[in-house]
Amino acid sequence: MEQILLNVIFWFGIYAIVSISLNLEYGLAGIPNFGRALAVLFGAFTVGGIVNRIFIAYYGIQGELIESSAELKTILNQKIAEDPIFGILLLLLYLTTAAIVCGAIGAIVILPSARLSRDYLAITLLAISEVSFMVFNYSTSLSGGYYGISLPDVFAFYAGNRQLLFALLSLAILVCILILAERISNSPFGRLLRAMREDEDVVKAYGRNLMVLRVKISAISSAIAGIAGAIFSLFTANFIASNFTRVEWTFYPFLMVLLGGAGNNKGVLLGTLVFVTVRQLLTVYKYEIVETLKIPFETVWMEYIAFGLVMFLVLVYRPEGLLKESPVLKVARRLRSSESSR
Repeated sequence: MEQILLNVIFWFGIYAIVSISLNLEYGLAGIPNFGRALAVLFGAFTVGGIVNRIFIAYYGIQGELIESSAELKTILNQKIAEDPIFGILLLLLYLTTAAIVCGAIGAIVILPSARLSRDYLAITLLAISEVSFMVFNYSTSLSGGYYGISLPDVFAFYAGNRQLLFALLSLAILVCILILAERISNSPFGRLLRAMREDEDVVKAYGRNLMVLRVKISAISSAIAGIAGAIFSLFTANFIASNFTRVEWTFYPFLMVLLGGAGNNKGVLLGTLVFVTVRQLLTVYKYEIVETLKIPFETVWMEYIAFGLVMFLVLVYRPEGLLKESPVLKVARRLRSSESSR
């Protein structure tokens, strides 16, 4: 039971970061980013494919990427075990670089929205994400292919359960990101994004540049999702592209956002918690469920069928989610004050 609870906490932290990033882009700005997995993928790749390549060159390690990354992992783990501060600084370097790279990627991939409607933009972003996934998955020289890139353990100085530290790390970063998301949602910029979501022509009529708004929010949300990808890759101590499928990092985050309530950060947290808890219970008790209910299909498909059904029910019967989008705080206060003064 303790391990189940730890898994729930860890996955809640990771998925909540990704879901909040998607909520900023889809729930707040109305951008249907069906390529959310792209930012998570690049966040993970930044750790192994960019930063680690710099370390490999610095230490003069020769050989193919797969072998040289394994040798680098041994060197860095020894240094981290001897000097915990080095491990913390390395962690900050990984996360910061991932945020910067993914922010730039997010700003670039949203550029087609200048000429595409939302429906076509969603398909375009999905296509970009899938093409990138295929390139990383099959390119041995770029990303290690099926074998992946070995990554150091930034908590090598800790002899206990490292998943606990990563769970605490993800929760700490989640708190910071939640504060940022709330400030954005209740700021003039957030109100502009809501206006763009509801009616782009109105925003244009007030002289606002829609492209600038899209680039800004896409860069911010992609940077946040990239941090989640970096944390996940550091936890697994390996970058393998096959871990970053569209189901895991696009469909599931959309389910969490829609289940909790698009546009409502607190609702997204609730939706994420419900999803992660149910998923862990399905993972642990799926064989008992199949045997008890006499379900006529393999247990491996239960998760996909169950969450696909949940998505359908939410879209049909509860499109606003468990928690409806709350009004903007400042606007609500002004309305209350004006009503009381009458």
